[in-house]
Amino acid sequence: MASDSSASLSSARRLGARWRMRLRDQAVVVCVSLGSIALVAGVAGRPILGLIAAMAVLAAAIMQAGAPRRQPAISASARALGGDPEHEAHPSGLELAAAIADPLIVCDANGVVLIANAAASLAFGRIQPGELVALRFRSPEMHDLIEAALAGSHVRPIDYAERVPIERSFKVSVTRIGEDGRFALHFRDQSEARRIDRMRADFIANASHELRTPLASISGFIETLRGPARNDAEARERFLQIMHTQTGRMARLIDDLLSLSRLEMKPLAGAGTAVDLVALTRQVTDSLGQMIRDNEMELTLDLPAQPVRVLANADEIVQVVENLVENACKYGQAGKRLDITLSSDDEEAALSVRDHGPGIPAEHIPRVTERFYRVDVETSRAQKGTGLGLAIVKHILTRHKGRLTIRSTPGDGATFTMHLPLAKDQTAR
Repeated sequence: MASDSSASLSSARRLGARWRMRLRDQAVVVCVSLGSIALVAGVAGRPILGLIAAMAVLAAAIMQAGAPRRQPAISASARALGGDPEHEAHPSGLELAAAIADPLIVCDANGVVLIANAAASLAFGRIQPGELVALRFRSPEMHDLIEAALAGSHVRPIDYAERVPIERSFKVSVTRIGEDGRFALHFRDQSEARRIDRMRADFIANASHELRTPLASISGFIETLRGPARNDAEARERFLQIMHTQTGRMARLIDDLLSLSRLEMKPLAGAGTAVDLVALTRQVTDSLGQMIRDNEMELTLDLPAQPVRVLANADEIVQVVENLVENACKYGQAGKRLDITLSSDDEEAALSVRDHGPGIPAEHIPRVTERFYRVDVETSRAQKGTGLGLAIVKHILTRHKGRLTIRSTPGDGATFTMHLPLAKDQTAR
């Protein structure tokens, strides 16, 4: 009752305002007309005739003000789409649908499409008004949803998946429009959320597995040392060495996980300093010289004579170059060569680290920067790899608006190239 009273009051106010505007316009016309008649009659010397004419004009003005104004006709299509000629500033149904980022399809009581916004056509192919919406979808769950909407039943949102051209997941809901059976299908894209959920689940499973393996090994050796090997000095020394290796592996894994977590907490690197990649590369190869010699690899450096500066966090770029060089030493040692090349153009610097080992099969290249992804699990573990090095490289470069490219031919090694934007001032010291 309160809402009806409020609506009536609002309607009365609008009607009163409209009448006031109309009477104001009529009053102006009447005043001008009466003034003109009085002036002409006075000049002509016939005031009685002027008075009669003025009364006639006043009566006609009153009748015109009381007459109802004819409203413009509204077409059925305009009413269906929400058009209102009297209030042209109000958006139509087409405009509202186009403003929605998610796919939206509006249908009539027979399931015929009235409106399909651009997002719907982009997701499911071009949808024309006048076609049956059920013909657009083949899955049984979508047909059940549409049939329930046509029957006027209460419809709960459902999960719907599209696998062509790429896999996408949607949450589909039905919304009633008016009392004539029209309804809207709203598709909320859940693809990114599902992908993140899968990544989170995979990450927890992989991290648990990587930590469980050395823990199981350490636990087994402790039981052996407390039992059969209690007094065996030779076995005790051997087992303690293995336990030390396994604890080192866990420490490296935890350090890498912490590094990855810190990087993800701050997706952008923020303000950096001008870092000379020439000096930084020499510093890293000097610090890793022992590892290079232990793997009996021959290092070749091809660096410019002049500094090549990028705006970056120096410690993080050092970590990137170290990870790339360590990666080449661990998995490319069969080639016995390690080539590091630095070049630049007008926009960016490119530092390439190439090994001449077995290389990476093409199907693995898109995934080698994923957490815990390994081309050869046994080789990676034997080389004390955690499966996180390239993931850290990718995150650091992304933070610095850079990128990592990988080229490899099986049997001819692999090349990992770090691309970073150049600092604008290359003369800074």
